[in-house]
This record gives sequence, structure tokens and C-alpha cells, in this order.
Amino acid sequence: MPSTVSPGRLLHRALASELVDKLATPHGIDRYLELVNPAWTVHEARARVVDVVRQTERTVTLALRPNATWAGFQAGQHVLVGVELDGVVHQRCFSLAGSPHRPDGLLELTVKANPTGRVSRHLVARARPGMVLRLSPARGEFVLPAVADRRGHLVFISGGSGITPVLSMLRTLVHERHPGPVTFVHYADRRADVCYLDELHSLVASLPEGRLLLGLTSDGESGDLAGVFGAHHLAAIAEEPAECQIFLCGPEPLMASVQALLGELGLADQVRFERFGLAPRDPSVDPGTAVIGFERSGLRQPASGTLLETAEAAGLTPAFGCRRGICATCTTTKTLGVVHDLITDERSAHDAGPIRLCVSVPRGDVTVDL
Repeated sequence: MPSTVSPGRLLHRALASELVDKLATPHGIDRYLELVNPAWTVHEARARVVDVVRQTERTVTLALRPNATWAGFQAGQHVLVGVELDGVVHQRCFSLAGSPHRPDGLLELTVKANPTGRVSRHLVARARPGMVLRLSPARGEFVLPAVADRRGHLVFISGGSGITPVLSMLRTLVHERHPGPVTFVHYADRRADVCYLDELHSLVASLPEGRLLLGLTSDGESGDLAGVFGAHHLAAIAEEPAECQIFLCGPEPLMASVQALLGELGLADQVRFERFGLAPRDPSVDPGTAVIGFERSGLRQPASGTLLETAEAAGLTPAFGCRRGICATCTTTKTLGVVHDLITDERSAHDAGPIRLCVSVPRGDVTVDL
């Protein structure tokens, strides 16, 4: 029996055709469709907010219904979320918290207000059902391994807003009925700061060998783990750390402690991680007296930190999404000079090439196409 295609899918294919896009030049078909309905696009994904929950004082959890352009995601990946503020679209990077197997097809984001984050503060304060957000394709290599590649004891360690990508992994394990041992460890100042606490208990209880451990670091709060992460915590998490696959996401002090201890034990390769910020900068990677030339703007500025920070100090507003070298939104052409990449720890060639402004520190004078 021949397969059938819905009228809506046929219309989507027609509107997405090269011919229609040429007819809609110079703006493209999406610019016209979103004038009718912001969620009606065929090339760029959009999602409508269908539910808003404020679990803690500084967070908001959004349930989103993506349009037909959305191509799906893997547990642990992130997206760039675009929000229009004062007529300008600002993009920021957030991890998806839900399972890709969710029956209703909704996406979930939990956003924590950053005191200096315009998008996060706007969403926490003003997100409402009916709001339409822009979405990039899902990105990132911090993902749950395929079933055949899951070995031994799976350990998830998170802190603060780092809970979202590992929660996506935990929910996926539940949907896939994972049979092996799973330990979910989360650190927070207070119990009231832990998002999804009731659901975490329910999720681990539904796994045959699931376990939840809370580390609460505020005075007077008692969790399953006392104090900050160290050898005593690792001993409580796993009897045989060498048999674990560890997934880590959270504040830099937690990340550094986990990685340092496992490195000392010769187990560094067993940790998969994603940073919510840059690692502490090597003091030897210092811009010194370098001067940055911004070619198109005709400006010159003494270097101060990364090239993104220097551009902002010069009064420029280059696009960025994450400030941690993940989303590539700030990728710009360096036309001359050498930069040090804080993620790869490599130096660029002296001639022209693409760089990520947010993780590039100049090593001498640099000229950028901005």
C-alpha cells in the first residue's frame, strides 16, 4: 500500500522549494510567512511556548512545541534560542532538558537568570504561553551514548543549571528502559534550589538500579553527601570508579574537582563533560600590550581578555550565543595576527582564517573583520 503524505507536509515541501525562495527574493519565504504567524517558517525552526513553570526563584521551565522545520535532537544536546528584544534578535545557548522520546513531541528548556544575561533574565521574568522563540538546529557532542556503547555503571554529576543536559540523559534512559546501574548526583546550595527534585526521585525509582544523591553545600542543609566533592564523595558514588562512565556538567569548581580527582586515579578518559563557562584561564595566555584592529569599524582597542571582550570594550556588539566556544555564533574572520584558542589550547596561523571571538586571546597585535 503506498504511503501517504499529509497536506500540511506537502505544503511545507512546496514552500521550502528553491523556486519559491527565489520568488521571495531578497528576503526569503520565511520573512513573509512570519508576518502572518511567527511560527510559520520552512527554513528556520521556531517553537511556540505552550507551558511555563517557575520551579525556583531564579528559573523558568518552558515547554515548547516546535514547528515542522525542527529536525530533532540527541539527549544532552543544546540549542541557540533567539528572542526578539527591542526589535533586535538576541541568541543564547541553552541545553534541552527533555527526552527525544517524549510522546507529545514537546521540547523542554529550564533557564536560570544570569545577572548579566539579557535573554535569560527576560525569559525568567516574562516568558508566557504563546510566545514564539527561534531555535537553531540541536548541537553538541555531550550526548548519551548509543545503547551498544553504554558500559558498566552510568554516573551523572551536575551542579546548578548544569542539571539540564544530564536530566535529558536520565529521562532518555527511563524511556529506553535501561537495565543497568545508574547514579544521579546533583549539587546545590539548598534543597529549594534543586529543580525537578520530585521528578528526580521518581525517575531513579523507575530504573531497576537507579539511585539519587544530593550534595547540599549551604550550612544547615543536610543532603546525602556532606561538603564539596572529593574522594569521600566518589567512594559514596561508586565502589569501583574504574567501571563507571561519568557524565559531568556544572559550575567550574565542581568540574575542576571531579576532573582533578579522576585524573589522579588515571580515569580522566572515563569522564564526558560540558562546561557552562570557560575553564580558568592559564595566566601564561595573556594578551599583554596587544592592540586589536577592527577593520570594518575603523577602530583600534588595547586587548582586554578575549577578542569578544575587547570588541565589547570598544563599543562593538558582535553576535554571540554562549561565550564558551560551543555555539560558533561569534565566528569571525581574523585577517592578520595570531590568537590562542582557549578550548583547543592551539595557536592560529598568522594569516587570515575563521576564529571564535569568545575563546580567542590575541598573542600580539591582531586585525579582525568587524
